[in-house]
Amino acid sequence: MTTALDLSAVKARQQVTWASGDYGAVAALIHPIAEWLVAAADLPAGARVLDVATGTGNAAIAAARCGCLVTGVDYVPELLERGHARAAAERLPVTFVTGDAERLAYPDGSFDAVLSVVGVMFAPDQEQAAAELLRVCRPGGTVALASWTPQGFIGDLFRTVGRHVPPPAGLRPPVQWGDEGRLRELLGGSVGELRAVRRDFVFRFGTPEEFADFFRANYGPTLKAFEALPEERRPQLHADLVELARTHNSASDGTVRIPAEYLEVVAQRTAA
Repeated sequence: MTTALDLSAVKARQQVTWASGDYGAVAALIHPIAEWLVAAADLPAGARVLDVATGTGNAAIAAARCGCLVTGVDYVPELLERGHARAAAERLPVTFVTGDAERLAYPDGSFDAVLSVVGVMFAPDQEQAAAELLRVCRPGGTVALASWTPQGFIGDLFRTVGRHVPPPAGLRPPVQWGDEGRLRELLGGSVGELRAVRRDFVFRFGTPEEFADFFRANYGPTLKAFEALPEERRPQLHADLVELARTHNSASDGTVRIPAEYLEVVAQRTAA
């Protein structure tokens, strides 16, 4: 007999995971992805924008710089606090709200654009999360997403970690959001024009060991994987992360340069 996956329990564990370590340090590295997505979405000043699973506010802040009226929502209050501090430092009027990507507390069609940068892809119920993105976007509005791809570096990172600490059985991999075919399934007939482009974000470190140490200390999923392992098995996971960085390294000067592929999508919401 197959036991049904408890998505509520998965989500509760995810909240703890993303609150651990220092995701803000990771977000600081990848903030160009948000800038590029907002540029691709071509958001006009005054547009009502929702950044779903905003984390520390990368996409929300990028949209606010365009003069948009921005709300960032996330289920980890610690990340929202960082986002609020960042926006305040730049004197950008972003509203940060604690909320669930699968149950957005806004009426239908509340926003001209709905964004998410490597955020909503981690929602355990992919269909429900996609439905909520579409529901709160007005007809004719924009849905813009950036998601790590299955075949890219972060996909390999998750598979490497998963060999040591397997994900819950039956849980769809978050990197499916980075597969264009799967994303079209999720968005369905609720979008018309959809532009999907594969891009690379480049991680840079001094050595493969520096990469492994950084992700172990700061990236919640990696940190929690180490904590879940017995002490004697942790060195092997660290060694596998070092080897992963070596395998993907494209630098020839002794440093580490890792292209990490993601899918950039800009779609137009159709009439209901």
